[in-house]
Amino acid sequence: MKRQHTARYYAERVRESCTARVTKILCAIFLCVILVVGIVFFILWLSLRPHRPRFHVVGFTVPGLAQSTGFENAEITFNVTVRNSNQHIGIYYDSMAGSVFYRDQRIGSAPLMDPFFQDPKTTTVVDRTFGAATLTLNSKRWEEFRNDRQKGTVVFRLDITSVIRFKVSTWRSKHHRMHVNCDVAVGQDGKILPAWKNKRCPVYFS
Repeated sequence: MKRQHTARYYAERVRESCTARVTKILCAIFLCVILVVGIVFFILWLSLRPHRPRFHVVGFTVPGLAQSTGFENAEITFNVTVRNSNQHIGIYYDSMAGSVFYRDQRIGSAPLMDPFFQDPKTTTVVDRTFGAATLTLNSKRWEEFRNDRQKGTVVFRLDITSVIRFKVSTWRSKHHRMHVNCDVAVGQDGKILPAWKNKRCPVYFS
């Protein structure tokens, strides 16, 4: 026998159907809002994500490398560019120090610059001369320089250590300790070889 349904039954079915539809619509709206908010935050993150500063060795010179007693008045002069490639993020350099290594032995170190702030999309030049007061050289080490010079290349490593903070509008990040390692080679004239000039230095944080 065909079952008969009352008007109340049909009313309840209609109400349940409407409730299900409204629930689905609300869920769809909620998911769309979450998606839009997620996309906005992702775009903001991409635009404000801090990029590491870019360091390039522009110049590196060891005058008097050809002299047998050059170590008595030895000097090492270097020139490095620091590029802040961020669009909207400035960088505070609270300290910056440099060290020169030869065969993994440190031969000199000194502070490089006073604290400074670097605006977005700007380049700062860091240049310094290490003289007798900051270099630890003797006749034996200088002779090693000269032996490498006879082969055409003397390889050094310039390490730069800095404590930095990122700045976005009025917000400032915590302190980050940054390390920069720049391998560089000079020729028989004591000047940087062309293949090593403007070479980008690896940067890492600790």
